[in-house]
Amino acid sequence: MELTLAVLVIGLALGGLANWQLRRPLDLRWPVVPWLAVQFVALAVLLIFGAHLISLLTGHPFGRNVN
Repeated sequence: MELTLAVLVIGLALGGLANWQLRRPLDLRWPVVPWLAVQFVALAVLLIFGAHLISLLTGHPFGRNVN
């Protein structure tokens, strides 16, 4: 569970950094990083690992229930 929390914190930090860079004027941004793509990847990481954390806390598996 510690690894899941660490990945969530890193994803939140990268998403926040990307959001901050996208709000800065164009001439002040770090130019070589595609910040919008970083923001989308960070969002995907937060959704997946958030669902994983919920499954760890509740004890129910993440995914479809196949009978």
